[in-house]
Amino acid sequence: MNIEQMIKTMKGHSESSKMGMIASHLGLVRETSLKGDPVKGITVHFDPDAIGKIIKDAKEMSGIIEVLVDTCDGELQVGDEIMAVVVGGDIRDHVFPALIKTVARIKKEGSLKKEEF
Repeated sequence: MNIEQMIKTMKGHSESSKMGMIASHLGLVRETSLKGDPVKGITVHFDPDAIGKIIKDAKEMSGIIEVLVDTCDGELQVGDEIMAVVVGGDIRDHVFPALIKTVARIKKEGSLKKEEF
């Protein structure tokens, strides 16, 4: 997973001259659960078909030009990268909501995660 390369790819997009903003998300395995319990790692699986639909939907949002997603399946340890999402669009009022919605939908609809305690 290389978020710098994803941003470079975004800048090379055929419609990059219409982009006024590129926003990114890099999810990492943290050492505690949402409840505060210590976590050794996680096992995660991503559904490529669901993610493809989520990307398609995000690109249909107002002002969004491109959406790139990279994921890591399998057993991950604390500090490992889980998912990178990069969204390019015209203005921040369009790009930030698209990034937030895309990440939330991937977590809810496009992945299965089990924390290892």
